[in-house]
Amino acid sequence: MQLQIDPDEGGPLVQQVTEGIRDWIARHGTSGVRLPSIRRLSSELRVSRNIVIEAYERLVALGWVHSRPGSGFYVAERVIDADEQGARSGMADVSGEMWNQFQDEGDSLKLGCGWLPGDWREEEAFAHAVRQVTRGSSSGLFDYSTPLGSPELRALIQERLRRLAIDVDANQLLMTGGGSQALDIIVRWLLRPGDTVFVETPGYYNLFGLLHLHRVRIVGVRRTAEGPDPEHLETLLQRYSPKLFFCNSVFHNPTGTTLSPSVAHRVLQLAERHDMRIVEDDIYADFQHAPSSRLASLDGIRRVIYVGSFSKSLSCSLRVGFIAAPPELLKPLVDVKMLSNIATSPFAEQVVAALLRNGAYRKLMERLRIRLAGQMATAIKLVREGGWDMYATPQGGMFLWVRHPAVASSGELVARARRQGIRLSPGQVFLPDVDDSPWLRINVAYTNDARAVDFLTAPL
Repeated sequence: MQLQIDPDEGGPLVQQVTEGIRDWIARHGTSGVRLPSIRRLSSELRVSRNIVIEAYERLVALGWVHSRPGSGFYVAERVIDADEQGARSGMADVSGEMWNQFQDEGDSLKLGCGWLPGDWREEEAFAHAVRQVTRGSSSGLFDYSTPLGSPELRALIQERLRRLAIDVDANQLLMTGGGSQALDIIVRWLLRPGDTVFVETPGYYNLFGLLHLHRVRIVGVRRTAEGPDPEHLETLLQRYSPKLFFCNSVFHNPTGTTLSPSVAHRVLQLAERHDMRIVEDDIYADFQHAPSSRLASLDGIRRVIYVGSFSKSLSCSLRVGFIAAPPELLKPLVDVKMLSNIATSPFAEQVVAALLRNGAYRKLMERLRIRLAGQMATAIKLVREGGWDMYATPQGGMFLWVRHPAVASSGELVARARRQGIRLSPGQVFLPDVDDSPWLRINVAYTNDARAVDFLTAPL
């Protein structure tokens, strides 16, 4: 077995070994063939035994390999059909990229990550809220939450949504463990293997992986500076009958763009005409100074399912999100939540409720918006100085979607950044159907670091 491993530029070794073995099996493997022993392969590749063990275990989990205790690892005897193989590959690509993002590599700069820096968190506000919750705790703090989640928090969220012109009853709100669980609950109930869904391209790679996991067919709708391209959407609707369309309305991940009123109206008209439901992902809502159009506000939560979260604005470790859904969908969504996770954390919900109730959250967001606006201005200046192309100029938020005209593949930029102690994600993980891309996501909150300045401005 001849595998090409590059410790310097090829990405994490375990991912290289996993992909190398998988590619070899796809080209040469015969069901039941014994693969090299852990000792032999680690010696041939000059990597540790632990790396080979983890690579084999990943392939076992993905169905490419099976283990015979005391004998070794073998090419899986069952045949994986083309559709399943594509879904597994897409899921593994996403989970591998997420694994890379969350690994601790010393003081590496996470210039391409999707969260705020840890030193931006104002710990005293959190500590005060935690003290409030624990001082007033009763046995309810240690019990399961109600199926819908904290009544107080849902009432507070109802009021916050009114400021976005989204009129929804508190009993139409379902608390979740962050935005990711909200999307998972929706996908579990409304989609079945083989269903077609529309996503934005570029878009949220974790959503793509989730859809692959559920064996769902993904079709990309072009994202423009004003939202999903209505003409492209209309063309695709003439060919497909999607069960859902996933749309990120404000400070889109990864382009940073925001839905315009005209595009929002057009998208809703097409959804009505073609009987298509929309899942509106609005987890960056509180990063916005002045509210803009939301699909949910124009639709009145009829055809739109709205997803929000506090994990991006407060802390990624405080997993509190919610779904606002039409009444007829709420009960089955609650059932899926209870069957898959029983309940959300009453402690986390009470901490968020305390921050909303005492005004701390509003003040935190005001300061965060100002800080992000300054970082966005700095980042835009740097990429212009460095000769980068911007997909669009965001009105705020965390992300820039950029490419350098001298580089055809973002993989080259990812490798170059790694040598400078910077961690980025290749642009193709944000695209549902492309093998390579020159584009990169930049998180503007990290661009004050000298390594980011040098990476963005130095000649290539």
